[in-house]
Amino acid sequence: MRLSHDWKDYKLIDAGNGEKLESWNGVVLRRPDPQAMWPISSDWGHVDGFYHRSDKGGGYWDFYKKLDDYWTVDYKNLTFKVSPTNFKHTGLFPEQAVNWDFMMDKIKNAGRPIKVLNLFAYTGGATMACSSAGAIEVVHVDASKGMVSWAKENMQLSHLENNKIRFIVDDCLKFVLREARRGNKYDAIVMDPPSYGRGPNGEVWKFEHNLYNLITACLDILSDEPLFFLINAYTTGISSTVLYNILKTTLVPRFGGVVDADEVGLPIDNNDLILPCGICGRWQSNG
Repeated sequence: MRLSHDWKDYKLIDAGNGEKLESWNGVVLRRPDPQAMWPISSDWGHVDGFYHRSDKGGGYWDFYKKLDDYWTVDYKNLTFKVSPTNFKHTGLFPEQAVNWDFMMDKIKNAGRPIKVLNLFAYTGGATMACSSAGAIEVVHVDASKGMVSWAKENMQLSHLENNKIRFIVDDCLKFVLREARRGNKYDAIVMDPPSYGRGPNGEVWKFEHNLYNLITACLDILSDEPLFFLINAYTTGISSTVLYNILKTTLVPRFGGVVDADEVGLPIDNNDLILPCGICGRWQSNG
């Protein structure tokens, strides 16, 4: 299990009964989490915001004090906007810090210029991590115009506006295929594909149907000496072994290197339990 231990502005206070209790820079939120199948051991008491899931799908927030439209959390030298959305999310997945650390370390120690492609890039946690670590260019691609706008705000908050970051609203597979035709290459690729999604022109994405084709398409836009390739996923029923096998059968025959895959999780502050938060597979060069 890969865990994020270095947060100071975020804390997973407790989890259980299908919910989690979190502190986001002092703002306490209670949200559903289907992985938390065990009972809680104590009363959670006062919260600032409570997301109620509806039996008919979706849900709504109850706020017990007036919150700002957004506030910020810091992770090391990065600053991110946090804002409760209608879909229970806050705009940031704190468990991804363990992947940010991996990418930042690889880029800082590469000893050469690194160009990064971030697919399904959401609000840009990985984008900002790679850019702050010294990537000469990060290309940030997401089908949602709203998420790309949020990512631009995170760039400003993290004082990376003078770095080379390209923001693109597009279908990820179509973008990769066009980059191959253009002859553009990347030294590192990171992606966080959804279970299901639609591109800006109605393109349909299904994780189990489209992931392998996307990975194979990405092979044609990797540089001759790629640094890393990272896949994160939250799709229910998909094992980390699936990501391991895909990376092993696509990246290794062409580039060598090593592959590892595991669950990603967050330590729970109230006890010694861990909340699982998806899976991750990583390929990295031997160099």
